[in-house]
Amino acid sequence: MQLPILDPSNPEQDFPAIETALTDPDGLLAIGGCLSSQRIINAYKQGIFPWYSPGEPVLWWSPDPRLVLFPEHLKVSRSLGKTIRKDLFKVTYDQAFPQVMQYCAAPRDDESGTWITEEMYLAYTELHQQGVAHSIEAWFEGELVGGLYGIAIGQVFFGESMFHKKTNASKVAFCFLVQQLSAWNYQLIDCQVHTNHLSSLGAEEIERKEFSRLIKQYCAIQPSNTAWNQIAL
Repeated sequence: MQLPILDPSNPEQDFPAIETALTDPDGLLAIGGCLSSQRIINAYKQGIFPWYSPGEPVLWWSPDPRLVLFPEHLKVSRSLGKTIRKDLFKVTYDQAFPQVMQYCAAPRDDESGTWITEEMYLAYTELHQQGVAHSIEAWFEGELVGGLYGIAIGQVFFGESMFHKKTNASKVAFCFLVQQLSAWNYQLIDCQVHTNHLSSLGAEEIERKEFSRLIKQYCAIQPSNTAWNQIAL
């Protein structure tokens, strides 16, 4: 099957129906296009996200099933709860978005490259400046040691990537994020695809059809507060 090729000069172009995505590789839907803010936001609203390696064209994905976390289903293990109660980390929001992306872009121990290309970095930094992309940071003795970033649309937070330089730092940041999103009446956190790390925190897989239904519903409803950079825990 030949994948649809998107026009890079037309950010308003419709995406193919997510049901037409490939099953191998799971969820690959379209190729090309651009990473304009308009196209990226339109993609997330339809359950689609960009993910590709340097040297490749932009690849758009909508996997089935989809890993999500309902905020009320967050699981905090006894050991993680103990770490949180020790108050080892200071957690902030939108205080170091570029640095969080840069740390997330660094190759993992078992990887030689990164999918966060310079083009992706610039696109999401622009979204951050527009108040759409947000970061959550964990600090230890004044050093940034963990965090994550993602896209907020309506009552849905679309998580993109996490990093940690100190054990449990990203988990603590994630738990505080979920707590805050719950207080703001967010209904869903998109975790994209299965990882043991996120599953241990309560994330679960749901069918793509159900995910699509939920984001259509919740992306259209505004949360009770959007003052991300005024929050510090």
